[in-house]
Amino acid sequence: MQFISPAIKYIQQKVLSHKKISCFILGMLSARALPPFYAFPILFLTFSVFLLILNKSENKKQSFSFGYWFGFGYFACNMAWIGNAVLIEAAKLGWLFPIILLAAGGFFGLFVAFPALLSCLFKSLYARWLSFAAWWVIFEWIRSFILTGFPWNLLGSVLAFDITLLQAAAVIGTYGLSLAVLLISSAPALIIFYRQKASFACAALTILLILGSLIGYGKYHLSQMDMAPSSTKIRLVQPAIPQEMKWNRQKLEHNLEQYIHMSQKDGLDEIDFVIWGETATPFALDFEPQYMETIKSAISEKGYLVTGLVRYEFKDGDFHPLNSSFVIDKSGRIVNYYDKSHLVPFGEYIPLRKYLPTWITPLTNTINDFLSGYGPKSIQIGNQPSFGISICYEIIFPHQIINPQDKPDWLINLTNDGWYGLSQGPYQHLVTTQLRAIEEGRTIVRAANTGISAVINPYGKILTQIPLNISDIIDTNLPQQLYINTFYGENGNFIPIILCLLNIIIAFAIKNKHS
Repeated sequence: MQFISPAIKYIQQKVLSHKKISCFILGMLSARALPPFYAFPILFLTFSVFLLILNKSENKKQSFSFGYWFGFGYFACNMAWIGNAVLIEAAKLGWLFPIILLAAGGFFGLFVAFPALLSCLFKSLYARWLSFAAWWVIFEWIRSFILTGFPWNLLGSVLAFDITLLQAAAVIGTYGLSLAVLLISSAPALIIFYRQKASFACAALTILLILGSLIGYGKYHLSQMDMAPSSTKIRLVQPAIPQEMKWNRQKLEHNLEQYIHMSQKDGLDEIDFVIWGETATPFALDFEPQYMETIKSAISEKGYLVTGLVRYEFKDGDFHPLNSSFVIDKSGRIVNYYDKSHLVPFGEYIPLRKYLPTWITPLTNTINDFLSGYGPKSIQIGNQPSFGISICYEIIFPHQIINPQDKPDWLINLTNDGWYGLSQGPYQHLVTTQLRAIEEGRTIVRAANTGISAVINPYGKILTQIPLNISDIIDTNLPQQLYINTFYGENGNFIPIILCLLNIIIAFAIKNKHS
């Protein structure tokens, strides 16, 4: 055992002599804790060592720099799938791939740099530990709305390897889970730095109390789960059409026929809702009645089709596209619709459009920017339970996916994860959907072109799913327990923000102690 101490000293010397490189590597390693890898224990190493490096910063500039390089490595790795979107047309856009990776790390790294900077206001490592965790979460929240927002891979999602640990999101939301993860994973830094019984007791107690609370509440919450089915039967259709074929002009009608053929399989007469994914039909059904006539055969006499499509609206002397969804009955009547309101920057619209040349267009095969809809709404059809619709990445926004004044009983999420390719993206998107289900206490039915299509109950449990890139259908009944009332669903981010502010207040109270 005598070699261990010199080995630790050697590693410590190397880490501290190359702090920026070490922070970058620690950030990259931290990304492995996210879905679908779930290397959660690695965070106890990466965040603890990073906190110790941060504690060695001599000034604000160094703290900002250390945080930035950690964030650069973290976000460049966990958002690497974004680059797959340009590889769909590799000959034309492939050169953008490294630029996208650099841009993801370069921009989102700021959301770690500022928490690191603000934590350097404190001399005490105890205070830095508390404040850094709080500021990280606050900047996760800021990331949900700045420049229209992109709260992908909130840190709390690393707990998705065990659904029990996710249940507290019904009270504190995913932001609250992020705070819990940060506090416990960086707590060992207190032991390493102080090497005192008090620091060991503080770190151990923090880890035991938080993990114990998550497990205890999770088991209690899951004990309320009702697995009985309802009478509403749905059919999810996942054709697994490769993205490079989805908008191929010679394949458009064939792709639609594939959806229709899969929808017509045995048992259609019993189906209340056939559900297709985002932009499943490439044709504007309200302008091209011949295709509306064709898809009627995919709907049962008593049922409805929910499909994504691009519809067009005449405005300012031109037709503008909207990423939309129609609810269609057997007669071909559009019973209701929903327009996507939270658009993807550069994918569906170009930020700062008036300052940029007109030849720059969105990546989604349109000439004009998409128009945005008016936000979440609840749709009621006959005696069926009311439902809302969200499209693609709208589901990643905590407390923004349903209308709080008119909450639906369940939610349909239409998406096309074909853009992500064979990457971690579809798995991360699915986990995000699970977290929204728990937060809002709503059943979410997810229909994806290439996968992963799934039915998720109000506790985030996946009842059934179609794996990634598999062409198949799911026939299943919605759960009888379609929704539950949750504290987070009623109050939003009130509790996690209060917890963060409490951390910062305590940090100020002890800022000059234990230094």
